[in-house]
Order: sequence, then structure tokens, then C-alpha cells
Amino acid sequence: MKNKRTQKVIVIGGGLGGLSAAVSLATEGFSVELFEKNDKPGGKLNVLEKDGFRFDLGPSILTMPDIFETLFTKAGKNMGDYVSFQEVKTHWRNFFEDGFVFDLCSDMREQEKELSKFSSDQSRGFFRFLEYSRDLCKITEEGYFAHGLDSFSELLRHYGLWKSFVRFDPLRSLDSGVRRFVSDPHLVDTLNYFIKYVGSSPYRAPALLNLLPYVQFGYGLWYVRGGMHALAKALEQLLQDLGGRIHYGEEVARLTTKDGRVTGAVFLNGREVPGDIVVSNMEVIPAYKKLTGESPSFLAHLKKFEPSCSGLVLHLGVDRLYPQMAHHNIYHSADPRRHFSCVFEKRVLSEDPTLYVVAPCKTDPSLAPAGCEIIKVLPHIPHLEEKNPIPLSDYQALRDRVLAKLERLGLKDLRQHIVTEEMWTPHDIERLYGSNQGSIYGVVSDRWKNLGFKAPQRSDKYANLYFVGGSVNPGGGMPMVTLSGQLVRDKILQDL
Repeated sequence: MKNKRTQKVIVIGGGLGGLSAAVSLATEGFSVELFEKNDKPGGKLNVLEKDGFRFDLGPSILTMPDIFETLFTKAGKNMGDYVSFQEVKTHWRNFFEDGFVFDLCSDMREQEKELSKFSSDQSRGFFRFLEYSRDLCKITEEGYFAHGLDSFSELLRHYGLWKSFVRFDPLRSLDSGVRRFVSDPHLVDTLNYFIKYVGSSPYRAPALLNLLPYVQFGYGLWYVRGGMHALAKALEQLLQDLGGRIHYGEEVARLTTKDGRVTGAVFLNGREVPGDIVVSNMEVIPAYKKLTGESPSFLAHLKKFEPSCSGLVLHLGVDRLYPQMAHHNIYHSADPRRHFSCVFEKRVLSEDPTLYVVAPCKTDPSLAPAGCEIIKVLPHIPHLEEKNPIPLSDYQALRDRVLAKLERLGLKDLRQHIVTEEMWTPHDIERLYGSNQGSIYGVVSDRWKNLGFKAPQRSDKYANLYFVGGSVNPGGGMPMVTLSGQLVRDKILQDL
């Protein structure tokens, strides 16, 4: 094995995946430099302070806290000295067009009470579904997560053909997996919407992703005290304490290569930095297009790793409180199948989207002035397409439909109480984070296109180029992209 201390690692991008990789490699003794084109750490885990409101611009839910704690304990540090988490007891509040309201809760006794709201008994089916979800999660943890399996062939080698088919439920979609256990349309739609974690469709994603409810119920749903961006700041400090260096406002223009290896990074200002190992937090397809200039024939074999959906992101500061909301809320479409078809098949804006709505002041009132609160609204929408661009006027019209829907479902006079607002389209997401066609969650999970797998973490062209983040296995979401940084460390150590 080569001497790690003589190996210089360049990490491109300071999202959670890049920060996790940088921390993990610095812990192992590598010399690490991280370059981020924006002015702060976190990537999509971003923050904006405006008119007395503090908006978390990116992820709003933290699960699987042990994945984050591992970064600190492996480095010989106490996570509590850097950042702290607070459990959110009411996981989501679900609102439906017919007036039905239903909570998902951390306390199973409270969950039983919520299940009694249904006209037919759904309790037995719901708890059987959670056992099914638990089984999917545990078998995934012991192989796919623990060993960083990067393809269906690796999965088959690890688990064997029989176990793969019996335990992973490969012949069903997420939706059909849910319907094995519950029948009430409200509950089906609620469990189907766990797909929001990976920005895909429950009717096209593999049933394996029914592990997501257990991830939430089994490990809890958490808020980062002081705002979600505090986690990025904590990892920034940890990396610096380990001797890693971070450079902000440094955008990589291209990578230099020789004899099947990357030799360094060239920045927009022309400066060149040599490196022995490169870890890209830029998504796989944009990185190959922009940084190494690969040919269309090379990029064609990545076509199955299509981008996830994007979103119209509304950050609203309002001058009143809406007590009927929980911290996390889902305002469901009256016709979710039609909504998902619009986003993932027709590639048009839904007339009646399902809305994920975050009201973080329910847990942390300090984020807004007294008597005010923050409302973040996220409908999923198609990623950008050159051949069929959606005009800004259509995004504006969707914004108006979304706010009208929230008013109709109980947020009275919402538009009259907005005192500050930020609206982000897929163009903003692509520009700020370099994401593939403005996607939010990396690669779509589609059993017909990619069996739910993302791109491999190892480059199949350059021996010392690796990838982290939502475009590679194990996928999108805060814990998974953080885990990708730890798994890429393992691969680099194997390859030395």
C-alpha cells in the first residue's frame, strides 16, 4: 500500500458527500484539499438570511443520525461538541382534498390513534407493512450500505440469486409493495410519498425503496438545532480540525489527465493544482461533460442514470402563525397518479401537485421574528430539458396554483401575509450546484431504467477518480450522500 500521507486528495465540491469524503480521508491520514465554487459549505444544504428570517434552502429532514456521528467518532471527536440534533415527534401531517388529516408519529401508541381515523381498520396492515419495510432496510444495510455494492451484479455476488429475489421484492414497484398491506387510498398515498426522499415515482421505483419508512420510523426524524445548515458548518470545522484545507470561491474548470489517470484540477482563473486522487462531488454526468470532456459515445452508456426530478422551491416569510401545521406537512394531490405521470412521463408541470411543506418554526421559533414563521413549499416538477423548455411564466403560474391550493386547504389568506419570498426554479438549482439538468436528488430510481441503482463510485475510465453524492450509490438524501463519502474512502483504501 502506498503511503497515505504522501497522497494528496482533491475533493471537488463541498456538499455533504464531498465534506464526508474529505473528513473520512483526512481521518485516515491523507492530505486533503476541498474546493467549493460557492462561498459556504453544504452544497444544496444551504442557508439564506433575509428580512429577519433564516431559510434553510435545501434538505429539511435528517434521518439515520448514526451515519453522521460515525464521522466524528472515527476522527476521535465528540459530535456534541460540534452540532446537536433534536427529534421531531410528529413526523408528517398529511392533508387531503376531502378534508382528511392524518399524522405519522414516532410514538406507536399515538400512531395507533391516528390509524383509528380511517373508516376501515388499517392498523394491522400498517404494522405488517412496517415489518416488511424493516426487513428491506436491514438486508440493505448489511450488504448494499455496509460494503458499498455498486451494481446489480455485485448485489447478486454478495447476496446470491435466491436471497436477492426473495428478500428484495424485485418484481414489484414501490406502489404495488405498499398495496400488499394497506388499501385505504389516503394511507396508500401517504406511504407512497416516502419516495420524496429520492425524487422519483412510486409507480416506477422498485419496491426495495419501501425501506424508506423504516429508515424514518426505526431511526427517527431529526432537526439540526440552529438550522439544518449547522450540520455543514460542523463538518467544515471537523475537517479543518483534522488538518484538511477548504477553498471557497474556487470553481474547477477542467481536470488534467494522462495515461488513464487524473493528474490535477485547473480552475477558472487558470490556476492548476496537482493531485494523486480526485473525488468529485459534482454529479457524474456533468463532471464527465464539463471536467474531462468525454465524447457522446462514452456518455451514452450513462444514459440509464437519468436525473431525478427537480422542484419549484418557495421560501416564504409570513407575518402570522398557522397552528394547524406540523413541522413537516404533505398536502396531497387529489390524483397522485396523474401528478407523478406529469412529472416523470409527460415532463410537464402538474395542475395539482402534491406539496411538501416545511414549517421549521414549529420546532425552532428563532428562525423568524416574533409572531412570524417560515413556510417552505416544494412541489416536484420535471428536470430541465433542452428540447422542451418550460418558460418562466409557467413556473410563476405554478407558484400561484400552489399558494391557492394551500389557502384552500386551510392556510387562510396566505398570500396576503407573505412579507418576504424567494422562488427557485430548476435553472437556479443547476446554476448554483451544477446538478444534472437541475435535478435535486441525483439519479432517478426507476426499475425499468436502472433497477434503482445509481452510477458507480469508481470511475470506469480514470483509475484515481471517484464520485460521491446523490448521482452515485447509495443515492440521494442527507444520510445516503454522507454515507457515500465514507464508502468512497473504503474504495480508495482498497485501491492503494
